[in-house]
Amino acid sequence: MSTPPQERRAFAAMRHVRFRWFFGTYILAMMADNIEHVISYWVMYQKFHSPALGGFAVLSHWLPFLFFSIPMGGLADRIDPRRLIQIGMTLFICVSLAWGYLFATDSLQMWQAMLLLVMHGCAGVFWQTPSQLLLHAMVEPEELQSAVRLNATARYLGVLVGPAVGGAMLVWLGPTKGIFLNAAYFLPVILWLARVHYRREAAGRSAVKGLADVTRTLSEIGRRPAIVSMTLLAAAASGFIGNSYQAQMPKFAIDLGHGNPGAAYSMLLAADAAGALTAGFLLETFGGFRTTATTALFLALGWCLALGGFALSGSYPLALGLLFCAGFFELSFSSMAQAVVQIEAPGEIRGRVLGVFAMASLGCRAFAGITVGLIGSLAGVHHSLALAAAMLLVSVLVLIARNRRAGSLAVG
Repeated sequence: MSTPPQERRAFAAMRHVRFRWFFGTYILAMMADNIEHVISYWVMYQKFHSPALGGFAVLSHWLPFLFFSIPMGGLADRIDPRRLIQIGMTLFICVSLAWGYLFATDSLQMWQAMLLLVMHGCAGVFWQTPSQLLLHAMVEPEELQSAVRLNATARYLGVLVGPAVGGAMLVWLGPTKGIFLNAAYFLPVILWLARVHYRREAAGRSAVKGLADVTRTLSEIGRRPAIVSMTLLAAAASGFIGNSYQAQMPKFAIDLGHGNPGAAYSMLLAADAAGALTAGFLLETFGGFRTTATTALFLALGWCLALGGFALSGSYPLALGLLFCAGFFELSFSSMAQAVVQIEAPGEIRGRVLGVFAMASLGCRAFAGITVGLIGSLAGVHHSLALAAAMLLVSVLVLIARNRRAGSLAVG
């Protein structure tokens, strides 16, 4: 499917007041999400010193997306997505307050920590897929790609700022006051959604009631090659690499041996985030690439090559440059893949389609700990990341070949 070329506007989605509110509150909520990670993970480490609990924290964050994204998408097709997001924000608030109470009374037990980690992961499911559905009410159809890209940029801003703010709160306020204050950061989303107008584009179908409904949804998606390609790309990128290499960044910083390991570690993370933010702002300012599934796949190739080069690099300056490129390519291909799915999805099942994509792009991150983490413990993080990048590279090349056989998959 293709559309006539449109005159590009810089930051097109930002001309809508509703989207500006969406953008700002999304950054705030994402920041609060990451602040909670910083504070709760620190306290859990201090109290339990349990690597197993750390692994459970990662799984509990992503597995809810794997299991519940499709049912949540079906729910969002029938129920006002604003209310689902508000439920998610309320869950986040309850979890932060529960952490605060357990910190204040010094009564935190491991089972309580595990329960709160699972609740936090489930809150994210209520938030992410309905938020993508809500984008269609925020902007005009021709501005959807801008909205998706800016939404991805907002996520990176929250991920970048959240740990820094969380660390500062941990030092200045302590974990108890810090986590209580963090609960307040979710409130603006709830209050804004209570006021914003929303009109559904198309009536949704019945709720997802079982495996047969999931199979039917996948069958309908199978008739749309662009959605299939982007969903498979998201699943491969998340399953092979995801963001697991960031957890191994301290080891890369030490091995690269450039001055203070702590400063080197911070700079490596900053280079990755800076590349993503640069992509978001440059593509919005000067216009992005043509929105096709094939373009997204070639951008994903760039991500594979940049990360593979970083994994094998022995030069710190080169590693910084390659991570910057990796961040640039990651935001570019991931936001384009999301835009392709958003545009191609039929209105009456858009929530379910976005749920499938969320299951692939977020839920499959639970497996990246095996490819990068577990293999890294056996063969070293450099070889494990290079291997993961190579496996993803092969997967992307297969998808490109498949697309060429199927013909052009342009959507805008």
